[in-house]
Amino acid sequence: MNGYARMLRNLKTPKVMQRLTKLYGNRDGMLVSQTARYTRLIKRHEELFEGNENDVLMISAPGRTEIGGNHTDHNNGKVLAAAVNLDTLAAVSKRGDMIINLHSEGYEPIRLDLNDLTMKPEEAGTTAAVIRGVAARMQQLNYFVGGFDAAVTSEVASGSGLSSSAAFEVMVCAIFDILFNENKIDFKLRAQIAQYAENVYFGKPSGLLDQMASAAGGLVFVDFKGEEPKVKPLNFDFAAKGYSLVVVNTGGSHANLTENYAAIPKEMKEVAAYFGEKELRSVRPEQVLNDVAALRGQVSERAIMRALHFFNENERVCKEVEALEADDIDTFFENIIASGQSSFMFLQNVFVDFDEQPLSLALCLTHQWLEGKGAWRVHGGGFAGTTLNFVPTKDVACFAKKMEKIYGRYACNILDIRPEGAAMIEL
Repeated sequence: MNGYARMLRNLKTPKVMQRLTKLYGNRDGMLVSQTARYTRLIKRHEELFEGNENDVLMISAPGRTEIGGNHTDHNNGKVLAAAVNLDTLAAVSKRGDMIINLHSEGYEPIRLDLNDLTMKPEEAGTTAAVIRGVAARMQQLNYFVGGFDAAVTSEVASGSGLSSSAAFEVMVCAIFDILFNENKIDFKLRAQIAQYAENVYFGKPSGLLDQMASAAGGLVFVDFKGEEPKVKPLNFDFAAKGYSLVVVNTGGSHANLTENYAAIPKEMKEVAAYFGEKELRSVRPEQVLNDVAALRGQVSERAIMRALHFFNENERVCKEVEALEADDIDTFFENIIASGQSSFMFLQNVFVDFDEQPLSLALCLTHQWLEGKGAWRVHGGGFAGTTLNFVPTKDVACFAKKMEKIYGRYACNILDIRPEGAAMIEL
């Protein structure tokens, strides 16, 4: 029996089924759909790379949901985030050279030579830039990198608001770690390596929230103050309380919004610079409030509002964590709604064009449907994309039906929190 046949057989064993249940939850039909998905990917690897006789490994990294802390991470703020049960998955085998062959479902194949890890301006914004950037940073940190053959598929759709980019970056880091470094890099460093690739090689000035949530797994409170982020796992079962996490994709591409995203940390840091600091976390809110008149002549009024959002959002994250630890879901929901209102009014990342406001409409409708029995807010970067909603489980089907009538079939992702970050599934 060859390795591929052995893997396909082992997919049906109780041990593997238990592992899949841990990663993907136990909703109806999950085992059937994930077994079929893994089967397709293993067969795809065999079709593409049968000549590679090294063991094939299954390596997965989850998408993430941002629960609290909208646009705070890039100024060393606080966030509440969670890994989710949608992932990017690779069937991967080690090569004996420095060549990477990566075939991702729905995209053109990539062939990359790791003998040259210098940044390529022409690769900016591409998957090749991410891979090269991860490898370059790992090599800078004295870790080993090498070639591999990978077939990849993802349930974290681009533009879904669940950070397909972070899931892919963290997965690539995990591949290098597992294949060449004995799986010894901790999740914080994996996240930082992934962020480096996105910031420097890919060319997107993101914070660390997305990569940290994907790498850590579970529900986590993260404080980005200082050189080493502090990560605190939280145990709270929303399903046991009768609520489901529903992310609604309202459509719209993020492709032309890089400048809008970049302006948020830039403006916050302009306010910090007025006080001689690099990030807002080193500034006290009363300093800003006491100097508004002088600030208006130095930075935009929007920058001042965004700075005040940052300070208030940090406090809200702490209140959200305290509420969950006290099993007080009503107070938690109050702060989630307040977070969304602050993002709308002060951070101003809900729409770009007055004539096109799909996120605004989704938030307005959710307010009508969930007031007094749930919570809602803009999700992630904003401007286009998704809302995060805590919906009573008994109402989820009705809520999803209403939203999908407006935003299209499959607009709603009903999520479970995944307890692990990047992981290897042994077959």
